[in-house]
Amino acid sequence: MILTFGLLLTNRNVQAQSRGIFVPYSTAGIGIGTSNYYGDMAPYRRPLSSTFKMMRWSIGGNYTRHFTPRIAARASFTYARIAGDDYIMNRDSKHDASIFYARNLHFRNDLKEFSVQGIYKLIPDNRSYDRRPQFGAYLFAGIALTAHNPKALDTLKGDWVKLQPLGTEGQGNEGYAKPYSLVQFAIPVGIGVRYKINSRFDISAEFGFRKTFTDYLDDTHGNYADPALFADNPLALKFSNRSTDPVAVRKGADRTESLKKFLRANYNIDSNDPLATLPTTGFAAPGSFRGNSPTQKDNYLFCMIHLNYMLPAQIKCPPLK
Repeated sequence: MILTFGLLLTNRNVQAQSRGIFVPYSTAGIGIGTSNYYGDMAPYRRPLSSTFKMMRWSIGGNYTRHFTPRIAARASFTYARIAGDDYIMNRDSKHDASIFYARNLHFRNDLKEFSVQGIYKLIPDNRSYDRRPQFGAYLFAGIALTAHNPKALDTLKGDWVKLQPLGTEGQGNEGYAKPYSLVQFAIPVGIGVRYKINSRFDISAEFGFRKTFTDYLDDTHGNYADPALFADNPLALKFSNRSTDPVAVRKGADRTESLKKFLRANYNIDSNDPLATLPTTGFAAPGSFRGNSPTQKDNYLFCMIHLNYMLPAQIKCPPLK
C-alpha cells in the first residue's frame, strides 16, 4: 500500500509538471540577523539613532508551504534580544540636557516569538520548485505571539533583574494599573528578496516590522509611582526612578556634569550637587510622566538572512525484499 501511494503521488507530480500545472512544495529555513526596538527609549522622531545605537541580535527557523506560484504560508519561531538606554541615546551634546537623559532608564528584553504569516510573491514561481526564478521578491503579513520579560542591570550584584514583578510604576497596588502581561500579540509585516543558490537551496534577506499592542516591552509607560509604595522593597524603589543615579549603569559613565547642564537649561539652576538638587525641581515626582506617551505602543524590527532548503516533494518508498 505504501509503495502504491508513493507511486501515485510521484506520478501525479510528474503529470502536473508535464501539463504545466504548479506543483506545491515546502521549504525549511534557518536565519540570523539583527533586532531593533522602538519605544519610550528609542523614539520614532529620531529614526537613525533609534535604529542603530541599540541594535541587537535575532535567530530563528521557519517552515513554508508554497501553494501557488504567488501564494505561500509560513510558520516561524524567532528568538531575539532588544534593548534601550536613555544614556546611550542622549549622551551627545545635542541631547544631554533633555529630560530623557535625566530619566536615565535602561532595559533589555529577550523575545520568543511564534508567528504565522501569509506570503505574496511579487515574482511568481514556475511550475516546480527546481524551475523557480533565480531572483524573487515577496511581501508578508500575519500574526505573532511573543513572550517577553524586560530586565535592568543591578550595579551592586551585576545581575539583570526582572522588572515586571517589581511593579516599577506601582502596578498591582490600589489606584494603579494591574501588572502587564508577559505574553503579547503582534502583527508582523515586511518585505523580502530571495536568490536561488541551486535547485535545493535559496538565500533570502528580509525586513520584518512588528506592530505590538503593549507599551511595556521596555517596562516604561505611564507615571512615576509614589516612593512610599516601595518602602519594603528597596530594589523596586531603585528601579522605579534612576534619575538620581550618579552614573549611567550600563556604561559606568559619570552623569554629574550633564545633569548640571540639564538643570541650567530646564530650570535655570546652577548647582554643584545636581543629584541633590534634581528632586527639588519636581522632576520624577509621583504622578509625573515616566514614559514618553501613554498612547504610543512599543514595536520592534527584525532584519534577517535566511538559508532555505527545498524539501522533497514526493515520498520515497523503501524497496520490497
